[in-house]
Amino acid sequence: MDRRIFVATLAVIALTGCSTTPSSPDQQFVDDVMRALGGRARIEGGPRFLTIEGRGVQYNLGQDMKPEARTQTFEVTDYRRVIDVAQDRQRIEQTRTPRFAYFPGPQPQRQIQSLDGQVGFNVNASGRATRLAAASELERRIEFYHHPLTLAHALTVLDTRVTNVRTAGAARQADIAIGPVRVTLTIDPAGLPLSASSPSAHANLGDVMLTTTFARYQDIDGVKLPAQLAGKVDDFTVWELEVTKQAFGTEAADLAAPADVAAAPAATAAPNVTAEKIGSGVWLLAGQSHHSALVEFADHLMLIEAPHSEARTLAVIATAKATVPNKPLTQLVITHHHFDHTAGMRAAIAEGMTMITHAGNREWVEHMAKRPHTIAPDTLARNATRLVVDTVDDEKVFKDASQAATVYHVAGNPHSETMVMVYIPRDRLLVEVDAFSPTSAVHPYAANLLENIQRRKLQVDKIVPLHGVMAPLAELVKVSTAK
Repeated sequence: MDRRIFVATLAVIALTGCSTTPSSPDQQFVDDVMRALGGRARIEGGPRFLTIEGRGVQYNLGQDMKPEARTQTFEVTDYRRVIDVAQDRQRIEQTRTPRFAYFPGPQPQRQIQSLDGQVGFNVNASGRATRLAAASELERRIEFYHHPLTLAHALTVLDTRVTNVRTAGAARQADIAIGPVRVTLTIDPAGLPLSASSPSAHANLGDVMLTTTFARYQDIDGVKLPAQLAGKVDDFTVWELEVTKQAFGTEAADLAAPADVAAAPAATAAPNVTAEKIGSGVWLLAGQSHHSALVEFADHLMLIEAPHSEARTLAVIATAKATVPNKPLTQLVITHHHFDHTAGMRAAIAEGMTMITHAGNREWVEHMAKRPHTIAPDTLARNATRLVVDTVDDEKVFKDASQAATVYHVAGNPHSETMVMVYIPRDRLLVEVDAFSPTSAVHPYAANLLENIQRRKLQVDKIVPLHGVMAPLAELVKVSTAK
């Protein structure tokens, strides 16, 4: 037989065999997704840019009035997301307006959040771009792939792996690996994506599942795209988006990261902690945006606040021990549950410190201490210890022969229902956070703080805010009574 005929015959047999051999579950899953969205050719070779416009709402995870509350929202307007599908780039621009008494003020905030491949960065109001820390960059990449188009396009890339296809009721699921990003995609019987979920490490919550749901699909130039999306952290809805317009086209603007941003390390600067004596056995442990205070008793030390990050709290603990080296650090006062003020709480628990907090926070503290941190193990995950919680209802005095400190509930506070403050009578100091920040342009909670001081007849000379700088009581009175 002629060799060319022989080879051609083998090719026909091979093609015939391929057409009759059933696809693997993995390949069938991918094929169904492609078909449901508009076909592989449209996904793989379609337009490079997708622009999405819309409006929505964000919820205040970890920052609401109570740990379990879901009442505070931001209205999202002027939302515009430009995706460069081929280059793994995107830019999200939006205006976020608080619909509650908000610490920086009620004015709208313009946000620009970008991704260029591995590089995540934000752009501030003056146009300056800043690279994210590594953990935040990974979350930004997860966000990029939590869209049917970007995820489907990733399925056309050779190093994307699809495994563990399974049923989930009437739906099907598969696990997809795109470099370090892991996505569980859930599809309906026809192959249309219903949700994308990814494991992630949260500084406060530890191991979490980030989920984006998709609904109300539209046909946009032959591609099915969702017009209703929502995001969750575990079971907490953090945002909802209604798409008002989406279109394929050519994006004129460059989505690439600026050269200096791409060259910058994806790392957080080391914490800076300074110790300033502000009273008899009282120090302000300042530096950066979130401060702590240290109170010395006859045989132990009390720390007020473990904010911002585990790294900062570990640096604060080291500074406290160096400031008063011969006494153990045994107590932490948690002023309120907000994530930016408790990110170091687990480090303090690992240190063996007793948590002092409002009674309304007890269950939340216990829950946070138990949450698994296996993706990014923290100090407590590596050094498990017994949790001790000492709760305050209205007030509680901590006193010995050398020092006294009273922890008071800040009743009626519009920032947190479970807020406490610490009064040092010997020096007439009041340590508080968020209720009054002297350097802030707005003071939505100052009047409430003054009301609590006056109702309790506290003799206060200085306010020690754990944001900003110390101020006399007269300054609080001034901003509280200003018309």
